[in-house]
Amino acid sequence: MKRRTVLSMEQALSLPYATLRFAQLGWRVIRLEATPSGEGLPGDPNRYIGSRLEGDARGDRRSYFVAPNVGKEAIALNLKDAQGRALLQRLLNALEVDVFCCNTVPSRYAALGIDEATLRAARPGLIWAGISAQGPQVPDAPGYDPVVQAMAGYMELTGEREGPPMLTGVPVIDLKAGDELYAGVLRALLERAESGQGQAIHVSMLQAAASWLITVLPLLDFGCRPDEITRAGNEHRKFIPTNVYAARDGYVYLAIGSDVQWRRLTADPAFAPVASTARQTNEGRHAERAAIHRDMGAAIAQLTVDEALARLHAATVPATRIHDIPQLRALPVLADKLTHTTLPDGRRVAMQPMACDVPGARTELPFPPAYGAHTRALLAEAGLDADEIETLAQAGVIA
Repeated sequence: MKRRTVLSMEQALSLPYATLRFAQLGWRVIRLEATPSGEGLPGDPNRYIGSRLEGDARGDRRSYFVAPNVGKEAIALNLKDAQGRALLQRLLNALEVDVFCCNTVPSRYAALGIDEATLRAARPGLIWAGISAQGPQVPDAPGYDPVVQAMAGYMELTGEREGPPMLTGVPVIDLKAGDELYAGVLRALLERAESGQGQAIHVSMLQAAASWLITVLPLLDFGCRPDEITRAGNEHRKFIPTNVYAARDGYVYLAIGSDVQWRRLTADPAFAPVASTARQTNEGRHAERAAIHRDMGAAIAQLTVDEALARLHAATVPATRIHDIPQLRALPVLADKLTHTTLPDGRRVAMQPMACDVPGARTELPFPPAYGAHTRALLAEAGLDADEIETLAQAGVIA
């Protein structure tokens, strides 16, 4: 695959996660941040979230910032200044940028000179991609994952039946939006190879989140009961029994996805007491949902986790102990899939694996760049001499 260049005006998580996927492919990813405003710390606020790291003297690459930003370069421009906007356009062409990305609110696009029309006029064939809360139709809405989780019904669907709405354990909408931008850019590059034309991609976090509601939203037109589209705790709303059960020394999660699996399960003497004629079909089990969960709980409570899993696996019923994050990372099946970076003090640290294996992808990535670390080098690459760059720095156009 040809190495591409991505210039990304990014902050927070959704867009840095998307461009991380490009960096993993070996593409050149340059993160664009604003020059200091005098209000707060400079650059992406996520730079300053998490613990300080040994060897990072400036303290602008803290622990929460690392994983989404490895393998990138960094430049700081003042796009509120006409000179900064002109520099951006010069960089697009001098660096042969394929993709420009941003995740600021759409109402700021034109004022900063980063709107699709302006940038694609400056570089025909450019692929322009933006993430925002609700797309250009709602240009001032901030795109915060927890807020969109609440708006998109995710909190209504998460938590115990009788408990309050809850957030999911990871920022799934940030990550979903990032994946949509990643996929959209790959599609646009494919189409450009055929047509020679660039295009714009607008990812709405709300719309992306709603697209995942495939198991609940369509039920509205099928006369669904209210309990089918609200919180269900650890149960599956349709397949029974699928739930968490307490064994003697821990917890087991099992999922019955068919009547055949149910018959294999209840053929085991430990689970035979759970069976009945009425429970032979999922429809019948649905009618006895509460009683089945009670009976399954009683059966598994007699076993250790290892004993329960041995019986469940023998019946080829999908089941697992509930891992914490250290246990997940230690799984042999993931051991050679983890990505890594090296901290400023020389320590090598493990990060999340790539979503899927890609031949030739980078699994060892350089530590994230300090704020504005490559500004002067990138401007020099674009043809500016040292005096020009220093003048721009003195004027606050670059940092």
